[in-house]
Amino acid sequence: MSTVRPTPTQSPLSDPVAESPRFTVPPFAVIPGAQVQHTLQGQERQIMELIEDTYDLHCAGQSVNPPSYFLRFPDRPTARIIALPASIGGQARVDGLKWISSFPGNVQAGLPRASAVLILNDHDTGYPFACLESSIISATRTAAMAASAARTLSRRQGTRPTRVGFFGTGLIARYIHTFLAATGWSFDETGVHDISADSAAGFQSYLEGTGASTRVTVHDSPEALIRSSDLLVFATIADRPHITDPAWFEHNPLVLHVSLRDLAPEILLASTNIVDDVEHCLKADTSPHLAEQLTGNRDFLAGTLHDVTTGRAALPPDRPVVFSPFGLGVLDLAVGKHVYDEAARTGQLQVIDGFFHELRRYG
Repeated sequence: MSTVRPTPTQSPLSDPVAESPRFTVPPFAVIPGAQVQHTLQGQERQIMELIEDTYDLHCAGQSVNPPSYFLRFPDRPTARIIALPASIGGQARVDGLKWISSFPGNVQAGLPRASAVLILNDHDTGYPFACLESSIISATRTAAMAASAARTLSRRQGTRPTRVGFFGTGLIARYIHTFLAATGWSFDETGVHDISADSAAGFQSYLEGTGASTRVTVHDSPEALIRSSDLLVFATIADRPHITDPAWFEHNPLVLHVSLRDLAPEILLASTNIVDDVEHCLKADTSPHLAEQLTGNRDFLAGTLHDVTTGRAALPPDRPVVFSPFGLGVLDLAVGKHVYDEAARTGQLQVIDGFFHELRRYG
């Protein structure tokens, strides 16, 4: 293994004789989690802008983002591994795949629920040129999208939530709080609820350790948390709806439904629903997918976040607003390529020498 500063994507070399260009196989690098975290730390505003720019590219048709593929196991019904292939144009010009597992049983053993890698592929040759630890990248792009949505939707509503509630207190909740705080949000009250008292207490300690001047309250019941929050963050590992009473939302909060499966269809049908991408979000038994199955149509959707930004979707003031982001592979690519470029720029890439061996077509 060596540390070099290669060009991320090799340009074709002109050949006056050959009719087609010749390409160079890029070196293959491995970027571990500590390096990913170091690169992204303190860049919340920059990453949120990157996510917004990438989302705009996607909505403008400058990406390829096929459906995610779910690997499930008959002997482990709560576990899954998801493949998110994607390709992005613009300045990044990169293809790739996120391979992320969700094993809820890990939590009982003291391990994070999710683990992931991200593979980046060269635009010209298709050769993989990097493998990055990606649970941090995944959490980062999720939190950046959530913070972006909170800013966009609250501005369109003409309100600024002063009471935030976190339902689920794991890694994603912590990252979302970090991005909210780093992008200008402050709250008079912060509520916490988790089915695990230890997890709730741990998150409370984390919040109090940030030094923010906010009152932190751990709520014993979901109803108490929901009714006391203007901005709600759902970041659980629920695989089916467990919040069923629309009356709990009668104060019309802004809801970041990041975990996608917490809310019963009846709650969505009484709300203004915004998604990141319609086709991606209405599948895999997400709450919006269940609402579609219940009603037989998609009329309950007001539009996408891009529709809100461009003024094509309105947010009535007399209903809760629920944002349900499925999560797009192009966002992982954008953040991963940013990390790669930073490592290359600073000469910190860990390259695996000779990773590709059979490079002669006829030996």
